[in-house]
Amino acid sequence: MSTTLVRNGTVVTAADRYQADVYIDRGVITLIGQGLNLPADTVIDASGQLVLPGGIDVHTHLDMPFGGTTSADDFESGTIAAAHGGTTTLIDFAIQGFGEGLYPAFEGWMKRAEGKAVVDYAFHMIVRELTDQVSGEMDKMVRHEGLTSFKLFMAYPGVFMVDDATIFKALLRTRENGGLICMHAENGGVIDILVKEALRKGQTAPKYHALTRPTRAEGEATGRAIALAEMAGVPIYIVHLSCSDALEKVKQARDMGLPAYAETCPQYLFLSYDDYEKPGFEGAKYVMSPPLREKWNQEALWKGLVKNDLQVVSTDHCPFCMNEPPQKQIGKDDFSKIPNGAPGIETRLMLVWDGGVRTGKIDMHRFVEIVSTSPAKMFGLWPKKGTIAVGSDGDMVLFDPDKETTLSAKTHHMKVDYNPYEGRVVKGGPAVVLSRGEVVVDHGEFKGKKGRGQFVKRQPGKPLVP
Repeated sequence: MSTTLVRNGTVVTAADRYQADVYIDRGVITLIGQGLNLPADTVIDASGQLVLPGGIDVHTHLDMPFGGTTSADDFESGTIAAAHGGTTTLIDFAIQGFGEGLYPAFEGWMKRAEGKAVVDYAFHMIVRELTDQVSGEMDKMVRHEGLTSFKLFMAYPGVFMVDDATIFKALLRTRENGGLICMHAENGGVIDILVKEALRKGQTAPKYHALTRPTRAEGEATGRAIALAEMAGVPIYIVHLSCSDALEKVKQARDMGLPAYAETCPQYLFLSYDDYEKPGFEGAKYVMSPPLREKWNQEALWKGLVKNDLQVVSTDHCPFCMNEPPQKQIGKDDFSKIPNGAPGIETRLMLVWDGGVRTGKIDMHRFVEIVSTSPAKMFGLWPKKGTIAVGSDGDMVLFDPDKETTLSAKTHHMKVDYNPYEGRVVKGGPAVVLSRGEVVVDHGEFKGKKGRGQFVKRQPGKPLVP
């Protein structure tokens, strides 16, 4: 491994901002100071740029089977796209098979990523059945494999959904082993009835995906998940929170001093139900769960980010093509068969900077916090990831606040034939991206190597976010 010196940049972390040079030796930051004149294999001039910790996306679905197809990005194309967008670490989901323990899923997903990923990665485990054997394996995952978080679903009956007793048992298990439960909170049983009712009436268009998943179904499930965690005496993390109804439940819990945490995603901050009303089958692009909400929810979510009721912005990147190959088309005559998900792994930092920092909703420190530092602290990656400090990995984004990008399927690096933000011009974006001191993207040119990404073992214990 070589040495890298980043000179003349403005280092910005969640807490500080100062002019400094950063020296990286064998992937790790060993020196931060002014006027460092050390010999280095690579010297980068960061004049006029912000030196930020690499982005951490804690919610992606690469190479994921869903509804008879597989998400369009694998670990190679997905991590290349992530790197282009300034994300240097991601946490994906390994899915337990029915009738199996957790190890076949863990090993299977390790194989999917190995030799392909270009940036570092970790996994959450999706638990679909909780036998005594699986409970024991949860402990092993946390203690020996460095996989410290488990996702459970209150939605998708027959596919992912588990009952309250199973959720409660899993929560109790994390009290013993220091893991963290991530919850997909929507009332799946109620939604299932609403979906069947809509189809019975011949309501098959994409917009009915949203209309059969009301905000109340998300709010109710969020409140229930938090109540179960409170009874178990453990923290809980709500994934992809989309609406004011659900946010209210998190706020109430936090006001009571409960360790309830949540993330939202750019799609809920920048897109809305209106997108489902686009002509023809266009609305299928935005079919995801939870669905896009009425526009007024966006302001509530931004407030949640400002006040730290929401700690993280992740992407829930789960791309399916509209036409080539025809993936979304599976649900052409039945919205309930449209594969759920949209692409976003590449555009997160640009969107949040443009829509958050440039508009004055958040400052640059809060930006770093929600896209990098808090994700690292919540999920046992801190201080190896999520900050710029001596001893941390040399994961850095040289960020140009004046860089303009037009978001488009023609130019993005995700392997999907549409962009939900097509034509939107954003200001502020990555110029140079380093992963463990290696330049992986240099002004739009990919310089990384397939397979150089490493699996990161995470630390169990309480999330560090205040």
